[in-house]
Amino acid sequence: MSRFVLILALFSGLTFLTPAASAQQNIIHEKQSLYRNIVVAQNGSERCMLFRARRGMGRESCKDMANPKEFVFRYASMMLGSLFLNPSPERILIIGLGGGTLPEALQEMLPDTTIHTVEIDPAVEQIAYDYFDYVPGPNTQNFISDGRVFVKRAMNAPEKYDLVMLDAFEADYIPEHMLTRDFLEEVTQVMTPDGVLAANTFSRSALYDYESATYQAVFGEFYNVKYANRIVLAKRGGLPPMDVVRENARIWDVELRSRDANPDFVLPIMSTRVDWDTSIPILTDQYSPSNVLNTMSRR
Repeated sequence: MSRFVLILALFSGLTFLTPAASAQQNIIHEKQSLYRNIVVAQNGSERCMLFRARRGMGRESCKDMANPKEFVFRYASMMLGSLFLNPSPERILIIGLGGGTLPEALQEMLPDTTIHTVEIDPAVEQIAYDYFDYVPGPNTQNFISDGRVFVKRAMNAPEKYDLVMLDAFEADYIPEHMLTRDFLEEVTQVMTPDGVLAANTFSRSALYDYESATYQAVFGEFYNVKYANRIVLAKRGGLPPMDVVRENARIWDVELRSRDANPDFVLPIMSTRVDWDTSIPILTDQYSPSNVLNTMSRR
């Protein structure tokens, strides 16, 4: 079995549309960028940005144009569970822009907070502006860069981030150079001493055990937030106890409910239970996801 076939067989957290399903949607824009084929499609009031993958189209970002404040995907609510670990971050870094769902929500919720977004593909940024009504706020700045390159450069900057969100995806999964211990250790260097990390991953994949072991090696205990996706919530200096998490959640209760993001959904699925093979090797720049998948394909 080839590596590519194995990826398609074992990564099941991303929503894909088959060619038949894609045909049912109204395609309103197509763009072949330097990195990917991008489609913007609409079904009723729901508008989605899709990347062409090896099995149809992968939905990267969606917005209900009739109810723009409400989240279409549950994972966005889960990512904002990071505010339950620190309810008032002053500086936020978001790697992966998509349609701008997360930065748009955060700049409305935290108007005085500095937000930096990083997106490798300028075509994605332009589509966010043109088709998803994304408008950066006065304290939001977008950077066109590979996320890891941006982090490496930011390591020497005096200003650090209270919250880092990793939400960068290719058509099929997270870029593999953003899955390794080496990268996550670099991320810690741009975080404040008690900074919070929120990482969007899959709840089921061939790499689940490896990813989990890698996050644990860098951050120690973390909150696993699993529904269709899996969000890793980690904090430098150790996690706050759940009674503090619940108290912080109450601060944002009304605002999150207005976005159809009920804290009562997120809190019960936050767990520190170790549900992975702890003897599995961690991912490094030398032992990367491609190494793992190639090894598995030869079994």
